[in-house]
Amino acid sequence: MLLGMGIMLQIKDVPEDVHRVLKARAALAGVSLTEYARNTLEQAARRPSREELRAELSQIEPVDVGESAERALAHIRNDLE
Repeated sequence: MLLGMGIMLQIKDVPEDVHRVLKARAALAGVSLTEYARNTLEQAARRPSREELRAELSQIEPVDVGESAERALAHIRNDLE
């Protein structure tokens, strides 16, 4: 089975210094600038945005651990001594 071509994405008005840094990083990684940019975008797309993470975390019910964070830290510190 042949995989179809991906969607073309063109980014205009990239500052010269940003282009230079990305091109250098691509060279250090041994890949083309296109491949480096694609990999960087893929990594960014796999991570949730702050808004997505905040929305997901807001769905979690709080847990009562029976003591304050201050007291829990004191216990941990005492155990390390």
